[in-house]
Amino acid sequence: MLVDGINGAQSVVQTLVNCGVEVCFANPGTSEMHFVAALDSVSGMRPVLCLFEGVVTGAADGYGRIAGKPAVNLLHLGPGLANGLANLHNARRAATPIVNIVGDHAAYHLQYDAPLTSDIAGFARPVSSWIHESKSAGAVASDTARAVQAASAAPGGIATLIMPADVAWNPAARAAHKLPEIGPAKVAADTVEAIAKLLSNGKKSALLLRGQALLGEALEAAGRVAAKTGVRLLCDTFAPQTELGAGRVPLERIPYFSEQITAFLKDVEQLILVGSKPPVSFFAYPGKPSWGSPEGCLIDYLAQPHEDGAQAVKDLAAAVDAPAEPAARTQLVLPDLPKGKLNSLGVAQAIAHLTPDHAIYAEEANTSGLPFQMILPKARPHTHLPLTGGSIGQGLPLAIGAAIAAPDRKVVCPHGDGGAAYTMQALWTMAREKLDVTVVIYANRSYAILNIELQRVGASGAGANALSMLDLHNPEMNWMKIAEGLGVEASRATTAEEFSAQYASAMSQRGPRLIEALI
Repeated sequence: MLVDGINGAQSVVQTLVNCGVEVCFANPGTSEMHFVAALDSVSGMRPVLCLFEGVVTGAADGYGRIAGKPAVNLLHLGPGLANGLANLHNARRAATPIVNIVGDHAAYHLQYDAPLTSDIAGFARPVSSWIHESKSAGAVASDTARAVQAASAAPGGIATLIMPADVAWNPAARAAHKLPEIGPAKVAADTVEAIAKLLSNGKKSALLLRGQALLGEALEAAGRVAAKTGVRLLCDTFAPQTELGAGRVPLERIPYFSEQITAFLKDVEQLILVGSKPPVSFFAYPGKPSWGSPEGCLIDYLAQPHEDGAQAVKDLAAAVDAPAEPAARTQLVLPDLPKGKLNSLGVAQAIAHLTPDHAIYAEEANTSGLPFQMILPKARPHTHLPLTGGSIGQGLPLAIGAAIAAPDRKVVCPHGDGGAAYTMQALWTMAREKLDVTVVIYANRSYAILNIELQRVGASGAGANALSMLDLHNPEMNWMKIAEGLGVEASRATTAEEFSAQYASAMSQRGPRLIEALI
C-alpha cells in the first residue's frame, strides 16, 4: 500500500493496479523516471523492459489478445511513441485493449521548445480511440481510470494518456478506483430474428466471424447454426485470434490475394457479418477487384464490432432451433516428420507433428507460412495470433506478450527473416524474462512477399537495382549469432532431420529458444 505524501506518478501506478492492470511494458526516459520509481513503491505491477518501443507496443498487443485486458505501455515523449506506432497500428486493427502512458516535458518547459518537444497527441491520434493530456497531479489518477475504461470498452482500443513530468512529480491526493466497464452492447432480438429468417430462405449463405465470436462457446454455437442451416463459417485472413485444431469447429479462412477472395466467395448469396467488415483486397492491383463479395450478394450484420457478437451467435442458434452439436469437428491429422532437404513445408510438418496441445502461435511467416496455414488447422488444438495490420515486425513482440499472459502455455513464433529484423531486440526481453517461446526463423534471405508483389502490381523494367531492394544477401544475417548475442539459446537447421530434432528439443524444455531454418 502507498504511504502518505504520494506524487502523481505513484497515484497513476496504484490506479492502474486498482483497475486490474498487472503488466507494464516500458522503454522509459527522463520524463518517466517518477513512474519508474513508483514501480517500487506500489506493489502489483510487473515491469517488463524492452529495448525498442516497437517491441513495447507489440508485446502489449500479444498480452491483450490473450489476457483479454490491457497492459500499460510506458513510452518516452513523442519520438518514443512514434517508434511504437507500427505495432500500435497492428493492435488497432486487432481491437486490442492497450493503455499508453506517454511522458512529456513539464508544462513550464514547453515554452523553450527543447529538442524532444513534439506533437504527442498528433502522433497518437491515428492509432488511438481515446487521447487525453493530464493537466494536474490531482487529476491524473482519475484520468488514468478513464484511460483503462476507454481501452477496455468494446470491442477494445488504444487509450493514450499524456503525462507531463511535473504532473508526475507534483503531490497527489490519492489513487482512483476502477470505473464501470463499458461492455459490448446487446444485439436486439429483432436483429437476431431477421438473420435467422435470412438463413432459412434457402440461399447460399456465410457467417463471417471475428473477435469473441471465434472463441469458445460462441464458436460452438456457430457450428450448431451451420448444422441446422448449412451456412459456411468464415474468418478474416488476419482474424486477431482464432481457436483451431482437433476437436474445434472448423473455419474457412478468407484467402489473401484479391482474385482468390473473389473465387472463394463467388457462390455466396448472403454474407452475414459478426463483428467484422466486408472482405476486401489487401492492396489494389491493376485489373483485379478490390471488393471481395460477388455482385448482388446481400450483406447484413448480425453484430457490429461494438456489439456482443458472441452472445448474438448463441441467440441465433436458439432462434434457428439448432441441434445440440456442431455440424463438424476438426479431426486430428498429424503429418509425418519430414525428411531430406529443408523447406517451408517440412518446417510446417515438423511443427504440427511436435507441438503440444494448446500452444499459442504468434505467427508472421508470410510467404513461408502458406504450408503452415494449410497443415496447422488439423493439428493439435491451438490459438493462432497473426499479423493483423500488415505492418511487419509484429511476431516476436507478440510472442512476448502472449507468453507473459499465458505462462503455462508453449508459445511458438514462426517468423520470416525480413520481418524479424524489424524487432530483433525482442529476443533480449525473451531472455531477460525467461519466457517459454520458441522462435523459428525462415531464413530465405529475401523479402519474398515483395518479389511476388513486384509482379502482381505490374511494375515494369525491374532489374538488378530493383531486385537488390528485395534481397537480404550481401551480407547474410546470421540469426544463430544474433540470438546468442541477445541471450537466447539458438541453433541452425539445414536439413529436415536437423530441424525436427532441434524443434523436438525446444518443445521438451522451457525457456526461450531460436531455430534458424535455412530454406
